[in-house]
Amino acid sequence: MVAGFLRWVRRPSSRLLRIPIAILLLFGGVLSFLPILGIWMLPLGLMLLALDFPPLQTPVAWVLIKGRRWWELRQRRKRRQRAAAAAAR
Repeated sequence: MVAGFLRWVRRPSSRLLRIPIAILLLFGGVLSFLPILGIWMLPLGLMLLALDFPPLQTPVAWVLIKGRRWWELRQRRKRRQRAAAAAAR
């Protein structure tokens, strides 16, 4: 279901709906102090806008790559700590 939505959103013909959805997500992210709305909406809205606005593509891609590298490093550290704790037992 999510994969189908993502395929639909990324189509060039979906641009007229993609831009308002992205703006609504950004607005919802700004109002993240309210219930249901959250900070998670900001990156999603920026990613959708980056599909249509080339100046946003480089910074959004940079943040995604840095975030993925940070996550992988964090996971490696956790695995090492678990292995060291298991070896100490």
